[in-house]
Amino acid sequence: MKKTLAVMMTSVLALSVLAGCGNEKTNNEAASNTTAPAAKGEKVKLEFFQNKAEAKASFDALIKKFNDANPNITVTQVNPPDAETVLKTRVAKKDVPDIIGLGATDTFAQLSKSGLFADFSNDPLNANIQPSYINMLKKLTGSEQLYAIPFTANASGVIYNKTVFKDLGLSIPKTWDELTATAQKVKDAGKTPFYLTIKDSWTVMVPFNSLSTDIVGIDFYEQRSKDAVKFDSPAFREVAEKQLKLLDFGQKDMMGKGYNDGNTAFAKGESAMYLQGVWAIPEIKKANPSIDLGVFPFPATNDVAKNKVISGVDTLLTISKDTKHAEEAKKFIAFMLQPENVQSYIDEQKAFSAVKNVNQTDASVQDLNASFASGAIDDFSDHYIPSAVKADTIIQSYLQKKDVNAYVKQLDTEWDKVASRK
Repeated sequence: MKKTLAVMMTSVLALSVLAGCGNEKTNNEAASNTTAPAAKGEKVKLEFFQNKAEAKASFDALIKKFNDANPNITVTQVNPPDAETVLKTRVAKKDVPDIIGLGATDTFAQLSKSGLFADFSNDPLNANIQPSYINMLKKLTGSEQLYAIPFTANASGVIYNKTVFKDLGLSIPKTWDELTATAQKVKDAGKTPFYLTIKDSWTVMVPFNSLSTDIVGIDFYEQRSKDAVKFDSPAFREVAEKQLKLLDFGQKDMMGKGYNDGNTAFAKGESAMYLQGVWAIPEIKKANPSIDLGVFPFPATNDVAKNKVISGVDTLLTISKDTKHAEEAKKFIAFMLQPENVQSYIDEQKAFSAVKNVNQTDASVQDLNASFASGAIDDFSDHYIPSAVKADTIIQSYLQKKDVNAYVKQLDTEWDKVASRK
């Protein structure tokens, strides 16, 4: 996601090859397994590669703070377009950045399985991380080893214009039927219920993730990997049919509008609701600082208990197993995990902290608090779909052609093709 789309204390020596070896720099075994640090007085240069374009300025500010406090270390941020593809290309060329910030996606899972990252399983950096997000990373990689430290979490749902809701006498819907009824009331009032941005394929994953996670569950994808279930099934067809239903409530040019269009249009009051994640809020507020908005959980079913906030690790922080400067890289991650630095980042990005006792207090996301407090959260379904399946473009095409049978069969066909290549 844009997105992710990315969730990234004390300084600790060593990578996974050094786990359990202790923290003394004089340890001969450690010295033999990592490149020697820079000579005394020489600056250590570290590359921090991350995938969130919208967070570049927030990371720049934290990097400057770190560099100013550590005159012998210089961290430089790299944030290219289509960052995950760029990273995979660099990995193939054995040009791996020292420090990496990614979302908990299939790309992270596959790179972890290839042995690219350090093992943080027994690292003191984990001490103040929310266990639920650590468990998400382990489930994603299918390993008891931990190959990254969760930094921040995100959430997706329905962003809504509080002023429009108040003017039309609307309340927050708790079920699928209430959501469609609310959308119909907006439409009957002559306004656009949802601003849809189907031109950018990744944006179609936002409602898909809510529908899929709540209706078929994350375990569906593990079962699909074992060929125990198919997309061509009654349960998944419910997901497909509800994806199409949402189109009844979008604007006329939904196929030609993308993410930036949606942020601007919603900021201008062109729709009552916007199917996006909290990462869009800063961009919306740039366009209209005075907008009164909120976010509620997408109610994918008529069973309130099944309707979760979709939340996953938005940015994780990890280190190349082969970095020449493991100690300094860990020092940077430790710095990023300091509560005041996490707080600064989540305040700017409207994200949620993976670090304990660092809370998101922005009024725009308070409608999600009850779900977080009760544990009514679950991960993004697309984190468990191999990226090579290209689910986003399949869904984008489906929303244009509206052929349920072709859609579910294509998902099965592409999944099986990817599986056969493993």
